[in-house]
Amino acid sequence: QVQLVESGGGLVQAGGSLRLSCAASGRTFSGYKMGWFRQAPGKEREFVAAISRFGATTHYADSVLGRFTISRDNAKNTLWLQMNSLTPGDTAVYYCAAKWAPGRSVSAMTTLNDFDSWGQGTQVTVSS
Repeated sequence: QVQLVESGGGLVQAGGSLRLSCAASGRTFSGYKMGWFRQAPGKEREFVAAISRFGATTHYADSVLGRFTISRDNAKNTLWLQMNSLTPGDTAVYYCAAKWAPGRSVSAMTTLNDFDSWGQGTQVTVSS
């Protein structure tokens, strides 16, 4: 099993940027495909981005494409989500998620059931 701890959330004005981190411990980090999800108040948790085991493949939700970048450093056991041009619509609790490989391509991993380990989340609030 892998343990995941997110950090880096906070309050930012619209148009600003934040970088979220997810620190992993436990099983070999490079063995996991990783993803970011978010959940806004009153809404279901939704897919944001995913990355393959060694970072060669990434996949994004249409709503964040071109604004967010997912990346990882397996030597540091860390996943990141760089978020630029933030809008109030990006306000949510952001969760990192992991799925032990092999399996489906990250391009097809967009639902909660595609991942089986989750962090506790970090709050991102974007003010207008």
